[in-house]
Amino acid sequence: MDFTELIDLASERLGGAVLVANDEFFAPKENLLKPGAPVFLEGEYTDRGKWMDGWETRRRRTPGFDWCIIRLGLPGIIRGVVVDTSYFRGNYPEHCSLEAATFSRVPTEQELTADTVQWLPLVPQAPLAGDSQNPFKIEHNERVTHLRFKIYPDGGVARLRVYGEVSPDWQAIRSRGGEVDLVAVEYGGVVLSCSDMFFGHKHNLIMPGRAANMSDGWETKRRRGPGHDWAIIKLGAPGEIRRVEVDTSYFKGNFPESCSLEACDAASSDQIDLSDSVSWTSVLPRTKLQAHTRHMFTDELSDVGVATHLRFNIFPDGGVSRLRVYGKLAE
Repeated sequence: MDFTELIDLASERLGGAVLVANDEFFAPKENLLKPGAPVFLEGEYTDRGKWMDGWETRRRRTPGFDWCIIRLGLPGIIRGVVVDTSYFRGNYPEHCSLEAATFSRVPTEQELTADTVQWLPLVPQAPLAGDSQNPFKIEHNERVTHLRFKIYPDGGVARLRVYGEVSPDWQAIRSRGGEVDLVAVEYGGVVLSCSDMFFGHKHNLIMPGRAANMSDGWETKRRRGPGHDWAIIKLGAPGEIRRVEVDTSYFKGNFPESCSLEACDAASSDQIDLSDSVSWTSVLPRTKLQAHTRHMFTDELSDVGVATHLRFNIFPDGGVSRLRVYGKLAE
């Protein structure tokens, strides 16, 4: 799987933040994790120089490098990063590197910057291209919570995207008891594939909180032939489904006419699509939907036992803001 299809663990919407940087003279460190693509404003200046949509340090006149420390929004296993230098042409860093650390609690700035922190290399010092997407695949199978991003010797980076697999603290989650949202990104849920996502990304279905607007949901193009659209979701952990919420908020002239939900127990495979010979069992039969509405389903659901994957079908096409699937974790 292309690692950019995974969850951006450092995303602001998941709680990611740039906590500290040694320098941010020309442009603030917070820009690194902004959700949108970087932009360039011709002729826009501040009292410190050209306005840039990224993190940019001053010109270094001494040996060394610049750095910042990032808290991941969700702890996880990192599979790859993209260092985006868009619009940085004569002022991008020559090289970069990335290191990781794991903290069991929330560290202070003093603790993060202490010499005693054991930073593990993820990306060794590597060359960068200006005004480009610079991808780096990572082979590291340990759960991490924080990153230290270094640029050599100085310059500007527009965005940093950190793609990987969420690794929840299952011991703490189980100790709390009760139901959990089995597909939520916070608990390791991931949308493996979908029929289409022309207007809205598939991962929006399982993001935290309510959608901000229509762009913050999963939306397919208008279907002109037979069939229907679908998404296949891997649960964060195997579980038994108790209730389902299908939220069409903000979708008014483009909500699906109806939806259905199916489940299977496929040993937590990461590679399932419609061509696989898995046995799907109906959880929610085809049910009509309404515009701009949070639909709650309990009595309509069939007990299918333990599930690892879901297939969410919408008929024939359209947009859904969020899908919540609450249930009990399997023993």
